[in-house]
Amino acid sequence: MTDTFIKLVIKRENFFAKLKQFRAIATRYDKTARNFLGAIYLVASVIWLN
Repeated sequence: MTDTFIKLVIKRENFFAKLKQFRAIATRYDKTARNFLGAIYLVASVIWLN
């Protein structure tokens, strides 16, 4: 495996670790797929802005 690939895998894993820190995402608080996906977009944008 190349170093670039490993760096991308680490970034992806770190992103999902940060995403799971939000309780509503980790417990799938929203019942509908549309609301859950909206919450994921919101949390992802918060993570991206920080």
